[in-house]
Amino acid sequence: MDRPVCLIDTESDGKLCVQPSALQILQQIQQPVVVVAVVGLYRTGKSYLMNRLAGKQTGFALGSSFESKTKGIWMWCVPHPTKSETTLVLLDTEGLGDMDKGDSKHDTNIFCLAVLLSSTLVYNSRGTIDNRAVEELQYVTELTECIKVKSSDEDADNSSKFVKFFPKFIWAVRDFTLEQKIDGKDATENEYLEFALKLKHGTSKKVMEYNFPRECIKKLFPSRTCFTFPFPTTPESVSRLESLDPADLFSEFLEVTDRFCKFVFQESHEKKLKDGITVTGRVLGQLAKTYVDTISSGAVSCLENAVLAMEMIENEAAVKEWLEVYQSELKLKDSFSLKLKDVSSEHQHLSSTVTQTFMKRSFRDTDGKYLKSLETVNGGLNENEISQQLNSEDGRHNPPQTDTLRAEASTDSQQYCCLCFPDIYATLRGLTTTVTEQKANIRELTATVTEQKAINRELTTMVTEQKANIRELTATVTEQKENRELTTTVTEQKANFRELTATVTEQKANIRELTATVTEQKENIRELTATVTEQKENNRELTTMVTEQNENIGALETRLRDEIKKKNYETSNLTLSQVEELRKENRDREIAFSASLLQSGKGYVGPCTTEITLIYRNVITNIGNAYNPITGVFTAPLKGAYMFRVSVYGFAGTGATASIFKNGERVVMAHAKQLMNSFSSSNGAVLILEVGDVVDVRLWSGNRIYGDSQYNYNTFSGFLLFPLREDEL
Repeated sequence: MDRPVCLIDTESDGKLCVQPSALQILQQIQQPVVVVAVVGLYRTGKSYLMNRLAGKQTGFALGSSFESKTKGIWMWCVPHPTKSETTLVLLDTEGLGDMDKGDSKHDTNIFCLAVLLSSTLVYNSRGTIDNRAVEELQYVTELTECIKVKSSDEDADNSSKFVKFFPKFIWAVRDFTLEQKIDGKDATENEYLEFALKLKHGTSKKVMEYNFPRECIKKLFPSRTCFTFPFPTTPESVSRLESLDPADLFSEFLEVTDRFCKFVFQESHEKKLKDGITVTGRVLGQLAKTYVDTISSGAVSCLENAVLAMEMIENEAAVKEWLEVYQSELKLKDSFSLKLKDVSSEHQHLSSTVTQTFMKRSFRDTDGKYLKSLETVNGGLNENEISQQLNSEDGRHNPPQTDTLRAEASTDSQQYCCLCFPDIYATLRGLTTTVTEQKANIRELTATVTEQKAINRELTTMVTEQKANIRELTATVTEQKENRELTTTVTEQKANFRELTATVTEQKANIRELTATVTEQKENIRELTATVTEQKENNRELTTMVTEQNENIGALETRLRDEIKKKNYETSNLTLSQVEELRKENRDREIAFSASLLQSGKGYVGPCTTEITLIYRNVITNIGNAYNPITGVFTAPLKGAYMFRVSVYGFAGTGATASIFKNGERVVMAHAKQLMNSFSSSNGAVLILEVGDVVDVRLWSGNRIYGDSQYNYNTFSGFLLFPLREDEL
């Protein structure tokens, strides 16, 4: 195949359907197949990985908008790059959680089909494996409700039954930026995955909800691997990923991609069914149709029923092909005359040839039931029966009066016969009757399967009702627990009341003591009243003194005006050197700076576990040298009003938050965050600084910013608005 085709699509009524053109392609593949399927949220770059596995730059559709490009399930069959006589089948699935779809059941069906059809399942996500990422993989928790191993309900909830039929699991984490450390030590990708799936201790509802999806992943996919992919390229080039040359991609991203592809090629095994049956392309197509038809009917997909259906379909086709080959060989030998031994030999040779054809085409005929149905032709005509048929034919075609002539014309050793094929066709009609009986048996089995499906649906309804009852019972138990807690609370309240009574008794004693204290205070107040009377007399004396001081101040003001006039006269006679000194003093008050984050290159700063001071090393302006590019700190050289401003720039998922600090205290903050593409923010403030006050910018823990020395996205600036005298403010 030179390009992918749609394998499973959605009809206008919302039901899934298999495309006939894709089935025709699979029918022609007689080799074993290795099936690799990718699932994940929409717009996370799943299709790029599948194109790389196919060894192509383009193929599966990529997009640069919020709209999901892949719909349904698309298929690409290519020769396996490392295993001869094997076909690699790549399945690219519709993005889960598509905003235009709004149907979680449809997403669950797509996820189940990917699990049922694949030998390796790749789950593609973005960012980190945190609790939200695990919860987004909710479809794993629904697998045991959507898939059954046997048609009976025996061991329906035993997850271990699913393990030997489920594919290998690979978690591909895209745009990964965190350090791979656990408790301060370096960790591998697989150790990171297992740490993220670690269960919490406890039996509370919150803990159980946290553990449930992790338990499902660990039980259903015991064979699991993790790959963490860094950003593939610069933010502005991500939308053109499929058109970029490898030289335009980051080397770290290419290295992880190569490791991913080699792992898939080496560790992904041929798709197998129950009892170790190897799946070919033709069988894969029939499986896809069986599973899709089951899901569309609303029934639960059963692995055992799928194998039985495959057995009936494939062996019925094998018997039909056997008849076609046998009949075509008969038509080539329409009528011939041979010796008895030659006729028998020819019949045995023809039977052996068509039996070999049946064996190649048959599927899981372990008990030989379908092969036995062919024995009426394969071994039904021995030499005695053929001789009897020849003699009977002799009697019909040659009357008694010709016996002498025929005896004279031939000897015993040269006896020829004419074998007419209507008798063999009669045998074939018997075989057709047997096949018809087999078809009737198949119809009965199909009816039984249909009844079983109806029973399964009823049982599913009963299980749903039981789950609802369990939830109600759980709520009741929770209420009972709350009632017990209420009883405990009442007991505690009684104890508190007793303690409160004792406290009230103590308070009464304290009140008596306070009453005595108040009496003493009243006596003190009387004494203070006498003191206040004395103070009033003193105030009158002070008023007289103030009047005298005002008169003195008037005299001083007269003298001050005279001094000012004298100073003004002296100022008007300043020399040029004194003017120059004043100008120099003003120049010392010229303070301004502006700096960006990186001196060269580009990349991320953060996220960190604690708040850090950002050092803006690329100094654009630094008048007065008050900003230190080594420490990232501005130190005020003189008292005044200063203006400061900070800007931040980030990309995809993680927030960008930075704050301006004065003497270690946060003043203002610039913050921005969104799920896709780049974003920026800025903020500023006017600060009153004393000599020696410091101002710096700090990045919040868990946040990151993206710097580029060419564009200077992140900057820190400040300047002196005007100085202040020591007595001001």
